[in-house]
Formats: sequence, structure tokens, C-alpha cells
Amino acid sequence: DDGRGYPSPDLSGEEILLLRTRLLALLLTSLCAGALAQTPPEGFQLLRILEVEGRQGVATDGEHYYVSSSTALYRYNKQGKLLLSNTDAVEDLPVAANHIGDISVHAGEIYAGVEFFEDGRSRDIQIAIYDAATLQYKRAIPWEPASGQVEVSAITVDVERDSIWMTDWVNGSYLYRYQLSSGNYAGKLHLRPPPQWQQGIAVYGDHLYITADDGDAEYDEADNLWRVAAETDASAAYVHHAHEFTEFKRTGEIEGLDFDVKAGEMVVLANRGKRIVLGMPKGLYPGYDREIHELYIYKLVP
Repeated sequence: DDGRGYPSPDLSGEEILLLRTRLLALLLTSLCAGALAQTPPEGFQLLRILEVEGRQGVATDGEHYYVSSSTALYRYNKQGKLLLSNTDAVEDLPVAANHIGDISVHAGEIYAGVEFFEDGRSRDIQIAIYDAATLQYKRAIPWEPASGQVEVSAITVDVERDSIWMTDWVNGSYLYRYQLSSGNYAGKLHLRPPPQWQQGIAVYGDHLYITADDGDAEYDEADNLWRVAAETDASAAYVHHAHEFTEFKRTGEIEGLDFDVKAGEMVVLANRGKRIVLGMPKGLYPGYDREIHELYIYKLVP
């Protein structure tokens, strides 16, 4: 009986054993995949580089790459072809803004940390949410000034913990957390020690990964990737070094990142060619007539 009142087809003992073996293999594969998804990668192997338009952040839903610039949003296919753009992405916001940072995509929507930023100072922080299909603005989540956050450089949606995490480029001592389901401010996580000049954030399993513009491009110092447990019940968590980006064609300004869980890849946005002073572009390095923005796609080494 197959459990629904219908007789099962006749199977030999050997066929039953084979069927059981295949089912067990599928179950073990599923369990191992789930366990690996919670385990930090051992390393990152560069696979390819794609040039794009935006200079601030990147997100992926496994089908597309979404890229942000200071006032624009772009959608690319995974071969690097531009499919759609919105070059006036801050025009309809409830509070005036001139800067979109790193972004995140969830359930067909793009979450962006938005602010008015000038010469190393920020005001009017907000979480702007866009339709991933059209790149058009939909709604916003207001900032909680009492949190102590003074800037937003990056944002990531953490479905497992019903959270939206935000970084602060000016004072990187804390990650700030809002509840995904309600939009309410939920608390902050003290980083020990805090990565310097945080630019991007993304969740992978039970950890948050942060890109930091902590290498001095004037001295050809590479930027770095840092890892911290995504703690919601603790006030502080220890930060661990995860990767040094020596693969970049030229040291410059690292930006956002995200994980393509389906492909087992990490995507990082980096800029090269322009000098950056207090977070603002100030002229070009010798040999460059423009700033170049590139996605570096890495294989996750388990």
C-alpha cells in the first residue's frame, strides 16, 4: 500500500534496495548541503571579472546581478549584459538623498541604505525599497536616530533572523539591526574589533561578511573581507579576518558584496582609477582617464 489506499507496484527485493539507497543518498545530499550553507567557506577562488556601471553595491537573486551607483540602480544578467537601469533612483524618496550604498535583494525587492552624504558626513538615513523587476521606488523604512548610527554604507536582508543589518562607514563600531517583518529598530551589535571603513555587508549562513576599504591605495595595500557571527541575542561579537583581496587588478576602493548561494559564489564590487578622499572621488591615478567598476566573482571553497 502506498499510504493513500492504492496498491504499490510489484518490486523485487533488489529493486526495493536500490530505491532505498537512492532515497537515502538524496536525503544525505540535502542534509550535507544545508550543513555546508551554515559553514564559513575555507577560502575564495577568483573565477571571473565583469565590468559594470555602478560604483556602490551589488546584490544577486541567483538569476541576476543588481548594482547600485550613488543615485542609480542597474540590473545585469550573469554574463554581464546590462538589462535595465534607473538613473534617477533617489528622485521619489520621502527625504532628499544623494547616496545609495551597498544593496540587498529579497522576495523580488531591492533594499538600499540611502542618505545625504557629503565630505565624510551623513544625514537623513533611510532604507529605500525598490521593485527588482522595474527598479522603481516602492516604499521606505525610516531611520531611528536614537540608535547612534550616523551613516549607512551597506545593508543586507537576513531572513533567518528576521533582520535587516546596516553598516556605518563613519563609526564602524556597531552593526545596526532593524526587524524585517515590521521595519522597527531592533538593536545594535558591537564589533570587536571594528573593521575600518566598512563598505559592504552580506549574510551567509549564520555569519555576516563585511568588506572594508582598509587598505591604502596610495601604498598599494589590499582591502579585506571580515566575518562576524550574526548575533541577535548578544550585545557584542568578535570579528575574524576572512580574505585579503590581492586579486584586484589595482588597489582602489572596495564596495559591496553578496553571496550567490545557488552557484556557491561570492560577488564583490570594486572601483579602480580614482583617488578617494573622505569617501569622495578626487581626481584620477596616473594611467587612468576614468574610474572602472568591476564585479569580482569568487568560488566558495568549502
